[in-house]
Amino acid sequence: MSTTTFKHVSYLWDEAHAASLAGNEVDLFIYRSNLLGADLRLTNYAGGNTSVKIDETDPLTGEKVEVMWVKGSGGDIGTLTKSGCANLYVEKLHTLKRRYRGLEFEDEMVDLFNYCLFDPKCATPSIDTPLHGLLPFKHIDHLHPDALIALAASKDGEAIMHEIWGDTMTWIPWQRPGFDLGLQLEAAIKANPNLRGLILGGHGLFTWGDTAYESYVNTLEVIEAASLYLEKNYGKKRPVFGGAKRESYAPADRAEKAAAVMPTLRGLASSYRRMVGHFTDDPRVLEFINSNDLEVLAPLGTSCPDHFLRTKIRPLVLDVPAETADLKAHILQQFEAYRADYAAYYERCKHPNSPAMRDPNPVVILYPGVGLFTFAKDKQTARVAAEFYINAINVMKGAEAVSKYVGLAEQEAFNIEYWLLEEAKLQRMPKPKALSAKIAYITGGTGGIGKAIAEILIQQGVVAVVADRDRLEETETELKKKYGKDAAVAVAIDVTKPDAIADSLQKTILAFGGVDIVVNCAGLSISKPLESTEIKDWDILQDVLVKGQFLVSQQAVAIMRAQGLDGDIVNIASKNGLFAGPNNVAYGTAKAAQLHMSRLLAAELGKDKIRVNSVNPDAVLRGSKIWEGDWAEGRAKAYGIAVEDLPKMYAARTLLNEEILPEDIAKAVLVFVDGSLSKSTGNMLNVDGGVAMAFTR
Repeated sequence: MSTTTFKHVSYLWDEAHAASLAGNEVDLFIYRSNLLGADLRLTNYAGGNTSVKIDETDPLTGEKVEVMWVKGSGGDIGTLTKSGCANLYVEKLHTLKRRYRGLEFEDEMVDLFNYCLFDPKCATPSIDTPLHGLLPFKHIDHLHPDALIALAASKDGEAIMHEIWGDTMTWIPWQRPGFDLGLQLEAAIKANPNLRGLILGGHGLFTWGDTAYESYVNTLEVIEAASLYLEKNYGKKRPVFGGAKRESYAPADRAEKAAAVMPTLRGLASSYRRMVGHFTDDPRVLEFINSNDLEVLAPLGTSCPDHFLRTKIRPLVLDVPAETADLKAHILQQFEAYRADYAAYYERCKHPNSPAMRDPNPVVILYPGVGLFTFAKDKQTARVAAEFYINAINVMKGAEAVSKYVGLAEQEAFNIEYWLLEEAKLQRMPKPKALSAKIAYITGGTGGIGKAIAEILIQQGVVAVVADRDRLEETETELKKKYGKDAAVAVAIDVTKPDAIADSLQKTILAFGGVDIVVNCAGLSISKPLESTEIKDWDILQDVLVKGQFLVSQQAVAIMRAQGLDGDIVNIASKNGLFAGPNNVAYGTAKAAQLHMSRLLAAELGKDKIRVNSVNPDAVLRGSKIWEGDWAEGRAKAYGIAVEDLPKMYAARTLLNEEILPEDIAKAVLVFVDGSLSKSTGNMLNVDGGVAMAFTR
């Protein structure tokens, strides 16, 4: 097989770049790992691990010793760096054989890995460390490719393995990762030194090579061979997944149906802790959820431990009738049935020392004809859970094409989910930020104040939707570059048009599952004396500032109510809503209307646990779209000064003699929504440096 032409995997090796790393085996190992992790057909985010063994100088003895560099616990090979690796003395790992007391004492071996560390400050070794350390090969790849797991999760997988690779591969029956499994791998190699790889039943693949390149190519060739075998057999015995039972809705209808139900799903999935959602109608998902085999295969759950840990024992297959008087009550019944089933699973499988039952809500929800939803503690985890379930779909598809799919046995699944080592890892996770799993929707989000609000909320754990008329792509790119690809999305909006608002909120729901925080920041300013103020000036200020705030709040509240969670609306009004300044009748009137609307909404929405508060800025010049137009010139004329003197003038008239920045407004919004003022509603906070004439009393 050619090393540069693969049909089902990506050959990404760059000879020139690899040559620049020649002589540095660790850098080549990192390079190889990143290439393998870049192709989700080879392994998932944070799935699998890679290693290299090299000679190092022992800092205590000065002698050469063999040291293994291996991906640390919880890392991702696609983004692996040296700091994410554990490095251990190979000889000391072998010495642990004398300490090993058998399967029931597996967990005690993990602490002993720390006594094998070459660099005590390196990353924490993972449970797969002995699987690499006890094998004699220099470069090793352990991956979870869909094509290989399809064979590993097949009833006839071992026989198919021999059909494809003869005696150059061997099969290790399913067993939870640990020291004993490492011993089994070592024994398999001693029994057959000519192997090119190992298949772990229900789990994944081990391959290796004398060099980083040889290991890389060996891995690709093995996965490619499995992929070609599956491709040859799809639909040969019977239609894929038993054929289609129903057709998908049209794309626009799928989006509409998904958005209609997702806030309700999110609210129910958040009964234990607040969750963020992800939706996909990937063709692979649709093929599965519309099939005749859905009802048979979905309850079997996943096979690979990495899949299972992120997708739970099984998905919830949603039943949404065409007509129902109370959709939320209908879906609640399905959630309650799932929770009861999960609790029964826990009771059947628990051990005397098992951790307490965790969140019984589903992670994966399948909506036939529409798509797949996942809910998790943050957007990245929800997105990755969906990716893993798509991998599981691929596995089931392949296994059913060549044999019969075999899911992970229930007790084995429980033993992994409630593994004490897994519990310890969960306990070590950093505490969530103040606004983790909350979704913020910010109109005027690409302007100076709006973007500052988005940034400060993202820093506290929010996922943000910036809604505006321009600068969408550049703002989304900037936010993702600074905070990660799952941190924010930008959507187009015209706050004067209900349909445009509905479209932007639908995109918000499909991106994250709903909305918790609404910041009405869209605005414009017109400064004219009474005789110069035209009807069009009055109308646009009323439309954008007053009607826009009303329409956005009206539609967002409907989403909040569907979720059944508490929420916040923060309206960015102005000092001018309180202070009667010159040449400002249209703008000041609109801002006053915003303030009173906020009080009216607070009075109405308290029963829904939705807080409504206002922030009153004054003279935020830097980065503000308002000051890019005629407003600055108008205000300068009103005060009889030059435009360039406005910042100094505004600062000088404040009690604190301070210029007001976008970040100052953002901090005020944060105070209202971060829980500090969770029992405060109907209030306003002036951020103006202290303008006595705008004091409310």
